Amino acid sequence: MSGAFDSPPDSPEQWIRYLQGKLLSSAGRFKALGDYYDGEHQKLVFAQARHKEQFASLFNNWSDNFTGLIVDSVNERLAIDGFRMTEELHADKAASEIWQRNFMDAESNAAHLDALIHGVSYAIVWADKDGRPTITIESAEHVVVQYRPGSRREIEAAAKFYVDDWGRTWSTLWLPNGVYTFQEAGQTWRQAKRARNPTGVVPVVPISNRSRLTGKPLSDLRGVIPLQDAINKIVSDALVASEFMAWPQRFVTGLEILEDEDGRPVEPFQVAVDKLLQAEDPNAKFGQFEAADLSNYCDLVAMLVQHMASISRIPFHYFLLNGGQAPSGEAITSAEAGLISKVRERMLHFGEAWERVLRLCFAVMGDKKRAEAWSAEVMWRDPENRTEAQHMDALMKLSLIGVPRNQLLADAGYSPQQIERFKSMREDDAKDEMELARKYPAPVPAEKETPGDEKTQVASKSPQGNAGNAAREAA
Repeated sequence: MSGAFDSPPDSPEQWIRYLQGKLLSSAGRFKALGDYYDGEHQKLVFAQARHKEQFASLFNNWSDNFTGLIVDSVNERLAIDGFRMTEELHADKAASEIWQRNFMDAESNAAHLDALIHGVSYAIVWADKDGRPTITIESAEHVVVQYRPGSRREIEAAAKFYVDDWGRTWSTLWLPNGVYTFQEAGQTWRQAKRARNPTGVVPVVPISNRSRLTGKPLSDLRGVIPLQDAINKIVSDALVASEFMAWPQRFVTGLEILEDEDGRPVEPFQVAVDKLLQAEDPNAKFGQFEAADLSNYCDLVAMLVQHMASISRIPFHYFLLNGGQAPSGEAITSAEAGLISKVRERMLHFGEAWERVLRLCFAVMGDKKRAEAWSAEVMWRDPENRTEAQHMDALMKLSLIGVPRNQLLADAGYSPQQIERFKSMREDDAKDEMELARKYPAPVPAEKETPGDEKTQVASKSPQGNAGNAAREAA
């Protein structure tokens, strides 16, 4: 149904067939990456055929999943607090309102997660019935884009394919001059609806994990899946060895071999159950083989995990290496340096996409200034984890060199909305202090003569003065 194209599509029907074929060509890769994150790994990839025949069924529901840890360790440090769309110092209130109305605190987390797994996810910007911008997050398993020839940023066409609850297959095609809805009918697509595209551009924004100048965006799992397969194979070998050779195997010689009615040998003892083995034949001799040492499996798995940690730039203590003892103090900061650099790189790529999403939202609203805000920036939450004492001490030192209060509050982890509320709270505190000062004025000093004819000021002993002092101390 995808068809073959010798020239660029020149109609919506041709575009939808072309993009469907392009999506189907990547469907297997995206599903495999998602399965690895979920722990649904290929079983015993490096095992011989005979080993698979004998033991593959034992490990159908088992996997030692490190791939989920690698993705989650990055994603949990990616959080957006707001946007600066213009030269204003504070977060843009209109951008924050759009973000919150579209539930993007949670949806952006899902977008980052899928981008880390598949290499890319998508945000689609449109207008609701009231003309307000809406943002929807889509998976690379359902959405596909086509860039203009020679461009890595300008999108020529995009489409989404999905199946509804009644089993019908639908697709939505975005072109700069229109939006088309199709329903699959046998081997063809039937156009169901056409709408005008008021933005004049394809309103689909790829949220790319990272990419080279050539090729597709890269998944964070691309380099670690072979190591994950090897770990699964070694651990499965260890489990089989623990089943058959983890305790001493016993043997007996000089004993008559009994057979059943079909001529098959009958086991004379239940070695794993019987505490006492005995035989009447004086020539019978008992013995045992040494139990297998399973530590070599542990050493090999530890080596593979260390390789995985190095490739993924995830700290060793996240994998509970070195006896599961986590480092402390400066050792943690040093160990997490690679992870923090990796997270900041993802912020760079994701940030460009979110800035474009917000510009499209303002284009939908007709706000030309913000729609062309090329100096816009994403306000990311600090990805580093510090102790509270270390963090506050660093902020106090920054205040001494003149860093503004709002910047310090942002560095302390407060959101733009919280910082905005702090302003009104400080105003309320100032009003309360002024009210206390009005009710309990400062005592008027009295003059007192000293033996040297010098006058000194002493505080009034009046009850009102004492109450005022007490009120001010309480305030």
